[in-house]
Amino acid sequence: MLESSLSWSRKQGGESFFRDVLTSMETVYLNRNPTAKSILELVHSVDDEQICYDHLAFRTFGVNGFGINSMASFFLDYGYTQREELRFPAKKLKALWFSPPSSSSQDGGSGGNGPLPRVFISELLVDQMSPKTQEIIRKYTEKSGSGNKYAALASALGSLTWEKPLYSEFQQLAGESEYAAWTLVNGYALNHVTISTHRLKSNLRNIKGLNQFIEKNRFKLNSEGGVLKVSPDGLLLQSSTVADSIPFCFSDGVNESFPCSYIEFAERLVLPQYKNLPENEIKECHRRDGFEVGNADKIFESTSKEQLTRRA
Repeated sequence: MLESSLSWSRKQGGESFFRDVLTSMETVYLNRNPTAKSILELVHSVDDEQICYDHLAFRTFGVNGFGINSMASFFLDYGYTQREELRFPAKKLKALWFSPPSSSSQDGGSGGNGPLPRVFISELLVDQMSPKTQEIIRKYTEKSGSGNKYAALASALGSLTWEKPLYSEFQQLAGESEYAAWTLVNGYALNHVTISTHRLKSNLRNIKGLNQFIEKNRFKLNSEGGVLKVSPDGLLLQSSTVADSIPFCFSDGVNESFPCSYIEFAERLVLPQYKNLPENEIKECHRRDGFEVGNADKIFESTSKEQLTRRA
């Protein structure tokens, strides 16, 4: 049940604290991902009003209490509501998404200070991995102790809750699951933020036009299944950049680059039952909500080696 703006803003320090945490997560994300920062600045230079986030996304290990719930608990404490589950059998993943409180005090701001975004949290189904990969993941999560209780704090600080991994173990995970390898070195860091394109005011509010604008400015978009990912009902349109790579010093002294995060774009079209509403009366509740397995499955590839090494 959604809580009222008044009740959720009073809970455990209130909305201002909650937004401070989101802002810290966003700051870590932008400092590590120059492509995301540049694109936000580029979009803002054309559309100088409000840039709203459609959703924030996190990755987790589904073992030892380090899965979806470890991050979700923070958002649930501040008025978010659990929604549908999505399954990705080939990738051995599942995900849940969470809708924000119905209203808040800063709907006129931008980014982390704008309308509260949806949250998409996925987890690797560790029990379905090979014994060797399971052993590695369990080793790091067990050594983390109670780190799973502080997922949001780890994300806001840009810290791992477990020790730096060995490069050989990173390679073992990468050979079986690029998602697992990403999570081992990035932990609870923001995997991506998503610009809500239909909330823009300029001609960039059409996602196809935004994609062209981004490519024209020499940024590489994820081409898996085509640059534009479209839900079966045709109402959810998504695209994303390819992740940035940053250097990392593994615990055995090996220095290698690894994929960090990326930025996504989403356009939610008006539901058929509201198609006759005047444009100035259309609100977010009149648009397609939720997520789509087929779209999300391809968006996951934004951190894949194949996409990172593909020529633009």
